[in-house]
Formats: sequence, C-alpha cells, structure tokens
Amino acid sequence: MLATANAHKVEEYRDLLPDVALLCLADLPPAPEVPETAPDFAGNALIKARDARGRAGTIALADDSGLCVDALDGAPGVYSARYAPGADADRVQALLAAMAGRTDRAARFVCVIAVAGVPDDVPLPPGGWRDGECVLVRGEVEGRLALAPRGTGGFGYDPIFELPGGAVVAELDAAEKHAISHRGVAARAVGPLLRALVDRGLLLPPGAAAG
Repeated sequence: MLATANAHKVEEYRDLLPDVALLCLADLPPAPEVPETAPDFAGNALIKARDARGRAGTIALADDSGLCVDALDGAPGVYSARYAPGADADRVQALLAAMAGRTDRAARFVCVIAVAGVPDDVPLPPGGWRDGECVLVRGEVEGRLALAPRGTGGFGYDPIFELPGGAVVAELDAAEKHAISHRGVAARAVGPLLRALVDRGLLLPPGAAAG
C-alpha cells in the first residue's frame, strides 16, 4: 500500500519500484488526510506509513519529501507542498520571490521513505534504519535554484531545481529524472527490503491483482 493519492507520486513509484505491485490510498474508502505534524521528513513519513497500515491492514510505504534551500535556513522543507496556496506554479513563484536578489542559491531535494509493518528479522537495506515496526531510508540530490522556471516535465519545484549539469529537473525525461532524483535514490535504497517482503509473501509481486 502506497500512502498517497497523488497521481504523480503513484506513477513515479510504480516506475521506480517495478518489483512490487502497488495500491494507493485512492483504492481505499475515502478518509480525512492524516495531519503531517512532525518537524522533519522522517517523522512525517512515519505518520503517513503507520496511518496507511492501519487503514489497509497491510504493509504500507510512505514518503515525505521536499526542497531545502540553504539561504532560507532549509525552507520550505517539510512545508514544500504547503509553501503557498494554489497550484505548484504558485509555490514556485512564491519561492522565487523569497529568493529575489540572493546569490546563494544552493538547494537540495530530500526524500525519506518509511515502510510500516516490517518484521524484526527482515534485514535492513543499506543506509536504512528502524523505528519500531518501520524501516526508513533517505535520498538526496544537490543542486541550485534557477532564476526562472524552465521545462515542461515533472511537477512541484522541478522547473526551478537546477542540477550540476545545468538542466532543471523539468527538462529531463522520466527515465533521466528517476536516475538522479531524491525519490529515485530513496526508492533504490528501499528496493532490497521490498524484494525480501515479496519473497516472504508479505507483498504482492509485479502484475499481481489485489482483491
């Protein structure tokens, strides 16, 4: 169970995690969104993973991710999706306005994935750590903020996140983005854990249909 109803995230995770069949919150009866009250990405990922596990009664995967800008003391951080009202383009413009005139434009995308309901004897993936019945991994990608949006792909802050090679993420195709993105790094880190859970029959293999 993937703890999101965001169609962009669902599509990305189905590409990034081809070894497991993924349902998402849209496949469950409607329920209020769980409040993301933690001060960090790991805490919010844990909140969402545990909530989805409770609702679905199965192993659940959640992430919390966002953009951290050095000149803004790490903002928008965990508030990336709520940085300004409106659509992604409104949040991009709000961030560019906050950065007006600033020369230090270093930033990073961060993603923490939490998997809830993992038995204690399942080995941790490389770089992973435990919080009770949950296993977590972290992925990051370094870059800088462009002066204006470019590109037509991706979502969120992709049009203004410039990679070391000069392209913004929104100028990459899906395969190129998955190869370098914070979510791609975290998904590859959690992959061995998910494959172990499939082998034990605790997750459905690719192509399997859930009731």
